[in-house]
Amino acid sequence: MRTANVLLAALLLWCANALAHPVAQGAFDIDIDINTQHLTLNATLSLEEVLVANAYGGAQALSGLAAIRAHGDYLLAHLQLSADGQGLRGHVTAVPSQTSDKLHYQLVYPLPSTPYQQLKLSQNILREFNFAPGNPWEASFITRIRHNGAISQDGVLLAHNQALTFSPHSQSDSHSPTLAAAFVQLGISHILTGYDHLLFVAALVLAASRWQYLLAVIAAFTLAHTLTLTLSALAIVRLPSSVIEPMIATSIVAVAVQNSLWPRHSQGWLRLALAFGFGLFHGLGFAGGLLEALSGMAGLNWLWALVGFSVGVEVGHVLVVAPVYVILLGLRKRLSAQRFAQLQCVGSVLIALCGVVYVWAALVSTTHS
Repeated sequence: MRTANVLLAALLLWCANALAHPVAQGAFDIDIDINTQHLTLNATLSLEEVLVANAYGGAQALSGLAAIRAHGDYLLAHLQLSADGQGLRGHVTAVPSQTSDKLHYQLVYPLPSTPYQQLKLSQNILREFNFAPGNPWEASFITRIRHNGAISQDGVLLAHNQALTFSPHSQSDSHSPTLAAAFVQLGISHILTGYDHLLFVAALVLAASRWQYLLAVIAAFTLAHTLTLTLSALAIVRLPSSVIEPMIATSIVAVAVQNSLWPRHSQGWLRLALAFGFGLFHGLGFAGGLLEALSGMAGLNWLWALVGFSVGVEVGHVLVVAPVYVILLGLRKRLSAQRFAQLQCVGSVLIALCGVVYVWAALVSTTHS
């Protein structure tokens, strides 16, 4: 019973820290004009990033379009561009004129007139804000670099711990396997830091009594989210985040409540239908931070990126599902059937409570946007 208590404490701590998605994703499009000696950075950011910076910032919070426009200065202050180690000073030249789920900013940096060999771009956006004690927010960006209008690098990941270095003069083709590997990493990161998706998968695993049935449920979920992720990337199916985010949050509550109140139905076709149905919305959620990165990719790079991201998502799921199932399997063997059922019920209730918080946060975000 002591082991069960430890697990319950761990679940409670996890749910207490899983009240927000800690990663905001966006895209950078960098144009280097050697003739005018200027670097132009076009940033496509999520509204989520602006809301987080505005809500957690030390200054008085702004509202609506004022907060969106002020975020340009925040972005400039948290981007560091240097040429051979010498810092460059830029300025904001364009900010959004209206509220949208995707916001576009433009920054311009004058480049040195003297010869230099390497440019380096780094960022620490949102890192000063904690969504939970000791666990700060972060932002990641898929970056495309052009030299005099021609794409030289495509689909490069820029994260707080992964700076981007590139030559200001020479062009280098983007290699598809390298691009796919970068998106595999992005897919894994998206799952391991996406607590809404983790809670849903945890609720599925918590009710699985046999590994064969667990595989069937995860397969239904995988099929569904892969389908909508692909259709969204092809611009066939698109839904606004005001619909997607509340539905993802609702999926957590629905599956966890089914575990608690109707445990027998968590092993049949109804559970498979729930996993597939809600998986469709999770796929659209996966696509949210990916579409801007895929748009405009040269050749078949978008396909490599999509495949790499999908593989990364599944690797992330395995990294979560396998250890959780093994732990639950060990507890099932050590505890009586009644004690284990109580464990499942308490764990599901905790997950459901976290899901309720997500529903509230999603609705509030929709109202503000």
